[in-house]
Amino acid sequence: MNVAYDKRNTVIVLLALLGIFGVGAALSFGWLLAGAGWFAGGRVAVVPLRGPIVEEAGFTRVLKSFREDRSVRGFVIEIESPGGTVGASQAIFEAIRDLREDDDRPVLAWMGDVGASGGYYAAVGADSVYALPGTITGSIGVIMEFPNAEEFFRKVGLSWEVVTSGPHKDMGGLARPLSPADREILETLVRDVHEQFVDVVAEGRGMDRTTVLQLADGRVYTGRQARELGLVDRLMTLEETIAHAGRLAGLGSNPSVVRPREPRVGLFDLLRGVSLGEAQDWLQTLPSLRPAAPRLLYEWR
Repeated sequence: MNVAYDKRNTVIVLLALLGIFGVGAALSFGWLLAGAGWFAGGRVAVVPLRGPIVEEAGFTRVLKSFREDRSVRGFVIEIESPGGTVGASQAIFEAIRDLREDDDRPVLAWMGDVGASGGYYAAVGADSVYALPGTITGSIGVIMEFPNAEEFFRKVGLSWEVVTSGPHKDMGGLARPLSPADREILETLVRDVHEQFVDVVAEGRGMDRTTVLQLADGRVYTGRQARELGLVDRLMTLEETIAHAGRLAGLGSNPSVVRPREPRVGLFDLLRGVSLGEAQDWLQTLPSLRPAAPRLLYEWR
């Protein structure tokens, strides 16, 4: 009797353990599938684009991660930016446009306080563009600027020797003003990049190029003016834009929302100190004694 009783208890314990293991396995499997969109239902991803646009890697990395998440059924690009460098703005635009063209999920752009120049350039990559009535937008133009310190060097008795392989290699440098030939080269460069901006807006907004060209003299518009001019589709708050994305995605007007996790520094990070790679990255941000090269900017000043 005791032997049978012990065997029965052993069987009961084994079954209980198998049950616990089965439930754990099922939950783990469910969580994995939720990441792939099976159990999570559906969500709208809000992808922020904030501040001056000086690099594209961070934004495109976040957009790619949400693009690969099949639980995400729609996208809202939340723009709070006065613009930035030409290359980074164009790269972000391309990432948004590729998502719009290669994917059937809705991609909406919303502009808050400011979505100007490169910020507006990025917005045009989306299916639709939304703004507030007082949003500062537009500034469809290009700027290149650099200091000329020749007079200052002369006053302090400092000479700046430059050796170049050609007469235009140092144009825009500190040591001399632009020559007429230099200025013509740079103006041609700026015009070409400006035409690229105009082409993108005309194509993205479905507008006549001549009409866009008339609007693209660098001026800014309010969201309401931009709506009347065809640069913006509708005037909405961010919450209304998310609700609209939810409806377009078939999730209703109150969809679940997912945003990128904000980076956090924990106690362990502080205790371990700064790695060599992080120190090198930090040193690269320090001002250089070498003058910065002239940069083309899609930026509202």
